[in-house]
Amino acid sequence: MATNNLTTASVLAFERNLDISDAFLSQTNSENTVNPVVTPIIVNEKSVRGTISNRLKNAIANDPAKLDAEIEKPNLQKVDVAALDADNDTLIVKWSLKLLPFNGEPNVCNNPEYKERLMQVVNEYVTTHGLGELARRYAVNIANARWLWRNRLGAESIDVEVTYANGQGRTILNFENSHEMSLNDFSVTENNAQAVEDLANLIEQSLSGNKVQIVYIEAKARIGYGQEAYPSQELILDTGKTKSKVLYTNNDADKHAGMHSQKIGNAIRTIDDWYDEYAKFPIAVEPYGSVTTLGKAYRQPKNKIDFYTLFDNWVINSEAPEIEQQHYVMAVLIRGGVFGKSAKE
Repeated sequence: MATNNLTTASVLAFERNLDISDAFLSQTNSENTVNPVVTPIIVNEKSVRGTISNRLKNAIANDPAKLDAEIEKPNLQKVDVAALDADNDTLIVKWSLKLLPFNGEPNVCNNPEYKERLMQVVNEYVTTHGLGELARRYAVNIANARWLWRNRLGAESIDVEVTYANGQGRTILNFENSHEMSLNDFSVTENNAQAVEDLANLIEQSLSGNKVQIVYIEAKARIGYGQEAYPSQELILDTGKTKSKVLYTNNDADKHAGMHSQKIGNAIRTIDDWYDEYAKFPIAVEPYGSVTTLGKAYRQPKNKIDFYTLFDNWVINSEAPEIEQQHYVMAVLIRGGVFGKSAKE
């Protein structure tokens, strides 16, 4: 039954409850276990002459002489590269996660009645289902090192260490052979099951409580001596730049390679496999289920499974969706964002 005269707030915003830092890349030698030396991975510039490999017009591609002439043209490029030193074989990536309490209270809301109803919906969800399912999925994505992205591929071994304060000291959770954990579901290897449960409990308690918890995450990936590492790539809006690839660094002086917090966050919230009954892989929690690399939105409004349709029906019309979609809606709120509805709509 719809709530009498209740309308969606025109100004409505949530802060993110998983506050993630940038990650920075370092290196070491796995064979030096007594006095390991850890040094930053530095981004350097490389000038290369590439080959012509893009699609050519038929008039050129079908004419051997014209094709040879095109191939002879120099394809000069300046690119940023990041790689381990020749005497180091292990990539180290470190970042921090701040867990903020989640009670459904928006950061900004210009409709007091709507705010009260919204917080009631969130409270009913937490009381009935808890935040355990979401917390476990976040924990698995930390443990399986999904957030290493391309650096995860081809690694001989990956170990993840999670450290946090427990009131009496510090707790350290170790996840071994993270690369053996599947990215297509949320199963865990037997040797990591207890550590995942402990981390999930910490996340759930932090989101459900009233105290900020800071967690430090570090991955060690053995990728090979001198092998290339993959920081985030900067989006260059100035098309006049002469460099075709610019990698993210902490500053222009140190050139310490890093990964954007947005990229780390996208991996951690890749928990949505509720968008389809036969979903083959999880996607990042987004209002329309958008996956830019595939050019597809998996949660279409016409199918009534996008965030706004589910959210409005739940809050305004008191039509609670299926439990899986309730998890999804809460995950979007934890993600944060601006969700107000214009009066002109």
